[in-house]
Amino acid sequence: MLCYDQECMREMKSLMWIYVLVGNIIRGIGETPIIPLGISYIEDFAKSENSPLYIGILEVGKMIGPLIGLSLGSFCAGIFVDTGSVNTDDLTITPTDTRWVGAWWIGFLVCAAVNILTSIPFFFFPKTLPKEGFQDNVNGTEIAREKSREKAKEENQGVTKDFFPFMKNLSSNPIYMLFILISVLQTNAFNNRFNFLPKYLEQQYGKSNAEAILLIGLHIFPAICIGYLTGGFIMKKFNITVKKAAYLAFCLSLCEYLLYFCNFLITCDNVPVAGLTISYEGFQKPLYMENNVLSDCNTGCSCLPKTWDPVCGDNGLAYMTACLAGCEESVGTGTNMVFQNCHCIRSSGNSSAVLGLCKKGPECVKKLKYFLIMTVFLCFLYSLSAIPGYMVLLRCMKSEEKSLGVGLHAFCIRIFVGIPAPIYFGALIDRTCLHWGTQKCGVPGSCRMYDINSFRHIFLGLDVALKGSSYLPAFFILRLLRKFQFPGDMDSSETELAEMKLTEKKSECADVHRSPMLENDGELKTKL
Repeated sequence: MLCYDQECMREMKSLMWIYVLVGNIIRGIGETPIIPLGISYIEDFAKSENSPLYIGILEVGKMIGPLIGLSLGSFCAGIFVDTGSVNTDDLTITPTDTRWVGAWWIGFLVCAAVNILTSIPFFFFPKTLPKEGFQDNVNGTEIAREKSREKAKEENQGVTKDFFPFMKNLSSNPIYMLFILISVLQTNAFNNRFNFLPKYLEQQYGKSNAEAILLIGLHIFPAICIGYLTGGFIMKKFNITVKKAAYLAFCLSLCEYLLYFCNFLITCDNVPVAGLTISYEGFQKPLYMENNVLSDCNTGCSCLPKTWDPVCGDNGLAYMTACLAGCEESVGTGTNMVFQNCHCIRSSGNSSAVLGLCKKGPECVKKLKYFLIMTVFLCFLYSLSAIPGYMVLLRCMKSEEKSLGVGLHAFCIRIFVGIPAPIYFGALIDRTCLHWGTQKCGVPGSCRMYDINSFRHIFLGLDVALKGSSYLPAFFILRLLRKFQFPGDMDSSETELAEMKLTEKKSECADVHRSPMLENDGELKTKL
């Protein structure tokens, strides 16, 4: 068991993370009602043919924030964390170095100011909002529908009284429960892909953290926004029914899943690091053999084998430190430092080395372009299928259950995706680490270099496994939808007339015994 200096460990500890935790809890409490109540309001008070487009616009609005945030994050990641308190000209690391820490705290200050500003308009919203088209169309049908909604709202007042019956109805709704399962599985896959994509671009294609974040913002989020708008427009333009929307979402998602396998072919090799991924003679060696970092050319230098301060030799090989490269002297300062007379660098040049890992070749740059093009197309298909799929969720619930249903759906995603996904996915990725950094007190730090082949298999393979398992419950939903007749399967005018007649019949003939056929129709409409 390793023992560390307890006094040093106490100096390293900081309680600042508590402020970050409390801030995120407060932010989560504030943003929680917006999406469930907003989506249920759109679904209840917008025209049925306009609802998908409006929800698509809402989803685009949700993407604009991360798009701007990633641009800001890229800017902050390119600034050293202690900027203003240290002389950056004396730094010997660049943003491409794994030890580089960007000015993450700037983003929190900007987001706090923006949150305060965006909260102001909410104080000016009216207590009630009008039904779309109701003021312009005051015929008997609309009046009857509005009265029925008001009556239903009065009958279902009282959150405490209706909470458990609503929960019972939702939990006994097979389509709703299967959709939550699909959402958890697919969101796990998408969140893992998105959260660790910057690290994947760093390790696979040699990009800095700032460059990776900027590439994600410029390529992924515009494609997602276009997909949301296109999906909503298609639903509105062709007045797609619930059943057709389910089949459309399934087919689009399946196409995206099958195309995702192409990413396994777009690969780059590990950066050649002497003693770690390759021998000092330039031959491939089994990975993770740190005891071989010492060689005959550096045994007399008293080098520390666990230190990570890489240099790139003019022979195309990287070394964990200049000492392990056998370098005797250096010229220059900061990032312009050059090491000379390096005994381990056997080349036709002057056996010199510069700070940082060696750059990846032009072939890897070309593969990065292919990967980004494929990612853009996959994200477009993913978001294109999202709106039709989400309409299945909304239309499988009763109107008075939608706020709770959407909120419960978001709650399950936060609990079963937002919390565990980064933990288990990060733990799996850490298993591919080739060299761990060391903190001030000798405590293991962050990973400095990964086995990129194992990293790729976990990063892409787990995504494939999670999303592939979601198609089994999706298939059951398609089978269940065949058995039910949704009101949306008729055209809009017939739907409104049917709802009006059903409302009038319930209000005028409440005490009259209804025929079995009418009772079944009413029960079906109540459930779906």
